[in-house]
Amino acid sequence: MHQTPLISTIAAGLVLAFGFGIAAHRLRISPLVGYLLAGIVVGPFTPGFVADQELASQLAEIGVILLLFAVGLHFSLADLISVRAVALPGAIAQLSLTTLLGMALGWSFAWSLGACFVFGLALACGSTVVLTKSLQERRLLDTDRGRMAVGWLIVQDLAMVIALVLLPTLGGAGDGNASWEDIATAVGVTIAKVAAFIALMLIAGRRLVPMILHYSAHTGSRELFRLAVYAIAIGVAYGAATLFGVSFAVGAFFAGMVLAESPLSQRATEEALPLRDAFAVLFFVSVGMLFNPYVLWERPWAVLATLALIVGGNGAAAFATARLLGQPGPTAWTIAASIAQIGEFSFILAGLGVGLGLLSPEGRDLILAGAILSILANPFLFAAVERGRVQIVPRSAPEPIQPTVSAPETQAGAGGTADGAASVPVAVTALEDHDVIVGYGRVGSLLGHSLVAAGRPILVFEEGEAAIAAARRDGAEVVVGNAADPEVLAAANLAAARRLLVTIPQAFEAGQVVQQARRANPALEIVARAHSDAEVQYLTQLGADLTVMGEREIAQRMIERALRSNEAPVPIRGAA
Repeated sequence: MHQTPLISTIAAGLVLAFGFGIAAHRLRISPLVGYLLAGIVVGPFTPGFVADQELASQLAEIGVILLLFAVGLHFSLADLISVRAVALPGAIAQLSLTTLLGMALGWSFAWSLGACFVFGLALACGSTVVLTKSLQERRLLDTDRGRMAVGWLIVQDLAMVIALVLLPTLGGAGDGNASWEDIATAVGVTIAKVAAFIALMLIAGRRLVPMILHYSAHTGSRELFRLAVYAIAIGVAYGAATLFGVSFAVGAFFAGMVLAESPLSQRATEEALPLRDAFAVLFFVSVGMLFNPYVLWERPWAVLATLALIVGGNGAAAFATARLLGQPGPTAWTIAASIAQIGEFSFILAGLGVGLGLLSPEGRDLILAGAILSILANPFLFAAVERGRVQIVPRSAPEPIQPTVSAPETQAGAGGTADGAASVPVAVTALEDHDVIVGYGRVGSLLGHSLVAAGRPILVFEEGEAAIAAARRDGAEVVVGNAADPEVLAAANLAAARRLLVTIPQAFEAGQVVQQARRANPALEIVARAHSDAEVQYLTQLGADLTVMGEREIAQRMIERALRSNEAPVPIRGAA
C-alpha cells in the first residue's frame, strides 16, 4: 500500500470536520467549534489515527492566504485609510496594554523577563482568520464595524511581522550577544522592507494585478481566469514572505485590496470561494491538532488565568481604547469581540520563543490551550454582542440610528442601551399588510424606494450602517440584525405581512430566511433572488413562490428587443 500522508491528512481532516461541523450546527453553535474538535481527534494527544501535523500546517497556510485575499477583495485603499485614525492607535494601544498584562501573569509564574515578554505578546495578538470567519458568518464583513475590526487586526499583523524579526535579536540582547545598535538596525530594516512591499503593491501592483486578471478574462476561458485568481493570491503572498519578510496573510490581503479596484473583483471573489472555504476548514483542524488536553488538569488555574486574560484583557483593552477614540458602543463591542481570541501569530511566536530558549514548553502549552479555548468561546461572544444590537428603528425616529435592544413591553428603540449586552426578546413590529425586505443593497434599495413611493408600508432587515441609513431615508422601518436568526426574523410579524422579498445574494442564508418565513406564514408570498439554476431550485424547494435569476431576466429583455414584436416574448427555459 502506498504511503499517502497528504491525502490521509486532507481526507481525515475534511471528513471529521464535516461530521463535527454538522453536529455543532444541530446544537446551534458555530461550525468552527466542530472543526477544532476534529483537529483534537486527529491530533497527537488523543488515541487513534494521527494526521501529519506539518502537512496540516502547510495546508492551513493556503487557507490563510485565500481567506485574507478574499478579505482584501472586500477592502479598498480608501477603506483602509478611512479606519486608520482608530485602527492604528487603537491596535497599538491594545497590544501594549495586553502585553503588559500578560507579562504580569508570566511574572507571577516566576518566569524570566524574556519569557514574560513572549508570553504577553502572544496573548495580545488576535487571529485574523478567526475574525474573518466570524464576520462572514454574520454578514458583518462589509459593514463599517467589520472594516474597523479587520483594519485593527491588519495593524496587529504588521506589528507581529516586526516582532518576529526582532525576537531573535532581543534574545541575543538578553544573553549579551547583541547590542542596542543591532536592535535598532533590525527594526529599521524590517520597517523599510514592510514599507517597500506596501509601496510596491500600491504603486505597481494596482496596475499590474488588475491587468493580469483582465487579460485572463479576455481569453474567454473560465479555467484560466480561476487560475489567474489563485496565482495572484498565492504568488503575491509567497513573494511578500520570501522577498520582504512580510507574512503570507498580509501579502495576500494587499493583493486582494489592489484587485478590489478592478471591475472583475466580484467575479474573482466568487472563483476564490470553493478552495478558500475548504482550506480555511483545514486551518482550524490544524489548530485543534496542537491542543494538548492534559494541560487542562495538570495546570487548570494557569489555563483559566490565561483564558481570562485573552478574552477579558484583550476585550476590555480593545473596548476601552475604541471608546476613548470616539467610537460608538456597538462598534467598540464588535472590536472587543473580534480581539477576544488569539491564533496563528501566537502559535508562531510561541514556537520561536521555545526555539530561542526564551519560553519554556509549559508556556507554549498555556498559549495553545488559551488559543483553543478562546477560539471555542469566540462565536458565543459574537452571538451575545449581535443579540445585544438587534432593534427595530421606527420610520418616525428622528435621531441617528443607535442599535439597541428593545424590551417587549416598550416601543422599539426605547429602553436598553447600545452598550448593554443583556439579551431580551426582540420587539415585534406593529405593521400589518406590509412588505418585508431582507437586505437593502443595490436590489433591495431599488425595491424599497419604489414600494414606498407607491404608498406601501415596508420593513427592512439590515446590518450595514450605510444601508440602514438609506432605508431610513426612504421611509422604511428597519430591524438591525440578521434575518437568518429566527429570533430576529420574528420581529417582522410575518403572520400579518403581505410579502417577503429576499434580496441578499447569499443563497444559503437566503434559504434559511425563506424556510423560516414559510413556517411562520404558509400563505405568505415569498420572492427571492438567485444567481444560478441550482439556487433557483434550492430556494423554490424551501418555499419561495418566485425566484428571480438576474441573467435570465437580462436575456428575456434582450430577446424582446431582438424580436421587436408585439407578440408574447419567447419564454426562457426554467423558472422566472
